[in-house]
Amino acid sequence: MSRAGAELRIVFSPGCVQLVQEEALDQAPRVLVTGATGLLGRAVCREFQSSSWVVIGVGFRRARPGILRCDLTDGDAVRGLLQDYKPDVVIHCAAERRPRCGGEAHRSGCESKTCTPPAHSPKEAAAACGAFFLYISTDYVFDGRNPPYGEDDTPNPLNVYGRSKLEGEQETLRCCPGAVVLRVPVLFGEVETVSESAVTCLWLQVQQAAEGSTLDHIQQRFPTDTRDVAAVCRKLAERARTRPSEESSHFSAKEQMTKYQMAVAIAQAFNLPSDHLIPLTEQPAASTLRPMNSRLNCSRLELLNLSVEARPFAAAIVDSLWPFTPDKRWRQTVFH
Repeated sequence: MSRAGAELRIVFSPGCVQLVQEEALDQAPRVLVTGATGLLGRAVCREFQSSSWVVIGVGFRRARPGILRCDLTDGDAVRGLLQDYKPDVVIHCAAERRPRCGGEAHRSGCESKTCTPPAHSPKEAAAACGAFFLYISTDYVFDGRNPPYGEDDTPNPLNVYGRSKLEGEQETLRCCPGAVVLRVPVLFGEVETVSESAVTCLWLQVQQAAEGSTLDHIQQRFPTDTRDVAAVCRKLAERARTRPSEESSHFSAKEQMTKYQMAVAIAQAFNLPSDHLIPLTEQPAASTLRPMNSRLNCSRLELLNLSVEARPFAAAIVDSLWPFTPDKRWRQTVFH
């Protein structure tokens, strides 16, 4: 297709289809997002799309129209993908998000998603094509015994999820000079199902008002909206195109909450009862080891003016969960 001598192309990204002049595409920076069908990946794609980047979304099991399907453990496929699309930036959001994959029986599956072997790695392929590589990691690389944690504090992960993420960090910095690691805490955002996030899944227990529901009231968490993380990713990518970046950065919301407190806050946000929610103040014997308080010190990003003001939990959780209310018009009737 053409218009006024300019070639037009249809550009797909999650939730968006655009008709764009080829000249503009040639000049616009390109970002390739792995895990583009996941909770964070979708938010990252939307953030870059809204800032006029050309977005190349990559998925695998949940790949859909507009998303490129690629097995990230297939080295030839990864190298071919980056050679074909020549991104300026690669953001590695693909990961196994569940800390309960912490048993040794789950180790290989967890590692394949968070720390792929060097020969089959998006990190090395990104370095080969000259792209800036941003690796998304976790606060679970710390043991939670002496918070808050700065970027230069010594990691000591307690479970396989944290160890595999730490190994991914180390491989990233070894294989890809100039890469940046961004550590974030537990995330929530626009979910396809409430079970997609460890935060939004509490909605199910909030709704079980007819029976008691026990919730952890020991581990301190810092629930953070994926939209805010996506904005930080964009800022880091824009900075990296003009100047060197620090190897590691932290971003987190500042509200400190246990699962019990999150559930109560969700109930209050939707004017629902919370009397049936019971705080659990003892650690179950068979539970996966988790850091008790892995609060992140985010001053490095703040000093570089690369941080954003995190959305308040009460407002952000409404944005995430209102589509799952019995009356889908809840948001309009309450707020408008």
